[in-house]
Amino acid sequence: MKYQDINAKTIDSWCLQGWIWGKPLSHEDYLKAESGHFEVYLTPTKPVPSEWFGVLEGKKILGLASGGGQQLPVFSAFGAECTLLDYSEVQCETEKKVAERENYKITVIRADMTQRLPFENESFDIVFYPVSNCYIENPEPVFSECFRILKTGGILLCGLDNGINFIFDETETTVKYSLPFNPLKDSELLRNATEKNEGVQFSHTLDEQLGGQLRSGFLITDLYEDTNGTGNLHEHGIPSFIATRAVKPDFDIRKTYG
Repeated sequence: MKYQDINAKTIDSWCLQGWIWGKPLSHEDYLKAESGHFEVYLTPTKPVPSEWFGVLEGKKILGLASGGGQQLPVFSAFGAECTLLDYSEVQCETEKKVAERENYKITVIRADMTQRLPFENESFDIVFYPVSNCYIENPEPVFSECFRILKTGGILLCGLDNGINFIFDETETTVKYSLPFNPLKDSELLRNATEKNEGVQFSHTLDEQLGGQLRSGFLITDLYEDTNGTGNLHEHGIPSFIATRAVKPDFDIRKTYG
């Protein structure tokens, strides 16, 4: 079985067990969004600044690996035209159920984001991509695909890990592993991941993630750091995630600065 399929089934099981990122927006919170309350997350604890989006009404937004009925309902409440691409069957079904409950239209596509995305060039105004790179071995092709499907001036919003979570034991007090963390290249890591139902997860460097966006042609216009929200690292204020805002410029930055 491909690691992508293992991860899809793992996330399905997490959602059925009550995973926080699999719990959909409540009807009450959807009504708050309709009345103008805006709150979505790329990383565990800090809401994305509303100014990162601009006006949402009429915008075409792709929620990439963003299923579960948490963020896209908010965008829909603000008048955006939303599409979801996610590889978890449960996350996709939850997204559909929230749309049916609140009576708005959404396109839901179950697909593997490590493959070519099933969209035409310049299809979207915004790609919203919460922390998901940890479930794929090579994130840079995903950034390149996001660049392709965004319109000129379009916005890529990403949640990224910085790798620190992968070096500690479960108590987050002892350094146990080396980086890069890649179970496909370490049979013991893969066995542990399978036995503990953790999925096949990967650490990534800032070179891969920030550099990957820049090499794909994006201009990074803003970023912020965030913590896990719970645990020893969080209690010590140690950032483990980065959120970035990047724009597809009307010129080829790779030729200008490359």
